[in-house]
Amino acid sequence: MAYDEGLAQRIREMVQNHPGITERKMFGGLAFMDRGNMCCGIIRSELMVRVGAEKYTEALEDPHAREMDFTGKALRGYVYVAENGIDSDIGLHFWIKKGLDFTATLPAKAGKK
Repeated sequence: MAYDEGLAQRIREMVQNHPGITERKMFGGLAFMDRGNMCCGIIRSELMVRVGAEKYTEALEDPHAREMDFTGKALRGYVYVAENGIDSDIGLHFWIKKGLDFTATLPAKAGKK
């Protein structure tokens, strides 16, 4: 499954000064990891964001967000954001920040800083 390389580059530019960010191919797309914890990623041309269980319902209230149902079952704590919700840098930054805010609450995975 391919992912939007232009969107990947936009995300790279936004997180380039954030320490601990790495990339990993996952879910047939590309995931951005913060100290080993998945923060956000791309499936085709949609953004997936890890918002956590506490912010999940709030995130779904956004008209551009929907349940991440990659396996056919909703993955609580993760949302997909449609293209029109991330077409501006302001929109993309809004969602990346939500993912980074959540991963900041998690401990680094072993060997990650």
